[in-house]
Amino acid sequence: MFLLFGASLGAWTSRIPDVKNRLDLTDGLLSVALLAFSVGAIAGMLVLGRFSDQLGSKSVMVPAALLEGLLLIPPAYVGSLTTLVVALFLFGLTHGTLNIAMNANAIHVQSAWGRPIMSSFHAVYSVGGFLGAAMGGLLARHHVGTGATFVAVGVSVLLLACWGALWTLPEASPAATPSVKTSIASAEETTASAKTSTARLHLILLGVLAMCALVGEGTAADWSAVYMHDDLGSSADTAAGAFAAFSILMTVGRLVGDRLAARLGQVRLVRVSSVIASVGMLGALLVGHPAAGIIGFACLGAGMSCIAPQVYSAAGQRDPARAGTALALVVSLGYTGFLIGPIVVGAVSTVTGLPTALGVPALLVLCVALGASALRSPGNSAETPATGPSTDRPDRVYGEKG
Repeated sequence: MFLLFGASLGAWTSRIPDVKNRLDLTDGLLSVALLAFSVGAIAGMLVLGRFSDQLGSKSVMVPAALLEGLLLIPPAYVGSLTTLVVALFLFGLTHGTLNIAMNANAIHVQSAWGRPIMSSFHAVYSVGGFLGAAMGGLLARHHVGTGATFVAVGVSVLLLACWGALWTLPEASPAATPSVKTSIASAEETTASAKTSTARLHLILLGVLAMCALVGEGTAADWSAVYMHDDLGSSADTAAGAFAAFSILMTVGRLVGDRLAARLGQVRLVRVSSVIASVGMLGALLVGHPAAGIIGFACLGAGMSCIAPQVYSAAGQRDPARAGTALALVVSLGYTGFLIGPIVVGAVSTVTGLPTALGVPALLVLCVALGASALRSPGNSAETPATGPSTDRPDRVYGEKG
C-alpha cells in the first residue's frame, strides 16, 4: 500500500509539465490546479481519514487504494482548467484518505510485529515515488502520451491494491457484552472527558513537530536545484544532484530507521536526527560551495528520514483504537508544513537572499530536537527503546504493558 501510494504520486508529478502544456496553462493557473490537489488531500486526511476508527483502517484503506489507481487517470484526459481542478481535487481527496488509513493500519501491524517497523513502510513509500517518477520519465522519453502513462501506472496500482488487500491485517475488535460495554462507558466517561483536552494538546504538539520537519522536505524539493545553480553557480546536472542526494539518504535512513529506533528509542533518535539535519545544512550554507551544498542536502535527508515516521508512530500509539483520528490531525499539520515551507522560503529569500532563507527550515528542524520529548508516552519519563518490546523479554508483544 505504501509502495502504490508513492508510485501514483511520483507518476503524476513526473508528467505535470505535459498536462500544463496540453491545456496551455500559465504558471499561475497551474498553481490553482495544484492547490486543488492539496486542498483535496488535506480534506481527505481531516474528514475521510477519521473513518478508519469507525469502520476499521482496512475497510477504508483498500477502497482508497483502488480509487488511487482509478483517479490518477482523469487528469490526463480533462479538457479545461475547471475539469482539471475537479479531477485533482478528487485525486487529492483519495490520496489524503489513503495516507491516514494506511498509516493507521501500519500502527496495528507494528503492534502485532512486536518491534519498530514504521520507518520501513515510509522507506517503501520513497521507493514507490522513485519508481513512479522513473516510469513516467522513461515513458515520456520514448514519447508515450500522458494518458497512456497514467493508464499504465493506474493499472499497476490497481493490481498492487488487489494483491495487497489479500494480506492486509484487520484490527481485532475486543468482544464485550452490552452490559459490560455500558458499565465501562459510564465508569470511564468522566476520566476520558478530563483527558481529552490534554491528549489533543499532545497531538497538536506532535503535529507541529511534523510540520517543522516537513518544511525542510518541501524546501529541498522546490529550492535545492535553484540554490545550487543560481547561488553557487553549479551546472544543471550538479544542481539536480542535491535533491538526488537528499532523496537517496532519506530512503537509506528510513531503511535503517527501525533498527535505530529499537536501539536508541524514539525520543533520542529524533533528537539525533534533527541535529544531523540542522547542523549539516547550516554548515553547508556557511561554506557556500557546490560540494558542500550536496553534502548539506544529504545530511538534511538523512536527518529528516526518521522524524516523520517516528512522530506518526507516536501519535498512533497514544490510543490505537483512535489511531485514524490522531493521525488525521498530526499528518495534516505535517503536510501543511510541506506545502507552506517552500512559500515561506521564497518570501524570505526576496528580502534576505536564498542562502539565508534556507536557514529557516534548518532551524525549524533543530526545533524538533527541543520538542522531541513529546514523542514519549504520557506517564513514561524514561528513555526506553522506542516502540518495540521491553528489553528484558525480547519476545514480548509490541505495546504490551508489564
